[in-house]
Amino acid sequence: MSRRPCILFVCSKNQWRSPTAEAVYCNDDRISVRSRGTARAAVQSIRSSDIVWADVILVMEDKHRQRIQANFPGESKYKPVHVLVIPDDYPFMDAELVDLIKSATESIIVTLQQS
Repeated sequence: MSRRPCILFVCSKNQWRSPTAEAVYCNDDRISVRSRGTARAAVQSIRSSDIVWADVILVMEDKHRQRIQANFPGESKYKPVHVLVIPDDYPFMDAELVDLIKSATESIIVTLQQS
């Protein structure tokens, strides 16, 4: 059996969006997941080792991609980063947020499985 692809979900404070994504996919046998935040006050701030660990990074907004590329230029240079375009309008595990995350993520998971 081949290694499961590693997906890093990123938002600002690692409080609502990325932890929801991690919770949605934490028991999914197709992938391994983590969530982090780009803000200094994040529950779990993104580190260099998280970027190295990830096969792909899924960010909620373009500003998260920009922060990762600015703060970790070497680690993120060849790392695929996808912007999911999910605004910071939902509390943790909100049903609409879960739907948005699934609809934005499933095609990426399928592509990872095929590679």
